[in-house]
Amino acid sequence: MSATASEQAPLALAILSRIAASLLGGYAFLWGASSLGIAGLVALGMAYDEARTLCMIIAFLAYLVIFLWVWAARNMLRVWILLLAGGGLMSAAALVLQQQLIAGA
Repeated sequence: MSATASEQAPLALAILSRIAASLLGGYAFLWGASSLGIAGLVALGMAYDEARTLCMIIAFLAYLVIFLWVWAARNMLRVWILLLAGGGLMSAAALVLQQQLIAGA
């Protein structure tokens, strides 16, 4: 039995949402996590280049986990909220920490 166009539209939208969440949402989340990780490690005394390399290696692995989680999740609203709000909060925390590091330097 073939599906009509009106039945395929919600499915296409759901797939597009998962694609966008896995690619863009994962990137936004890991941007914040990497920024916070780098700033935190530098604040603890690690050299910037070493902190950046470590965080990027971890982010590469975490991106795969987030990508797979997005496709396995049942509730896309929860996925979007977690990825965007988490990424935004971590980016804001990293900005504050970076400003404190610069002011103290």
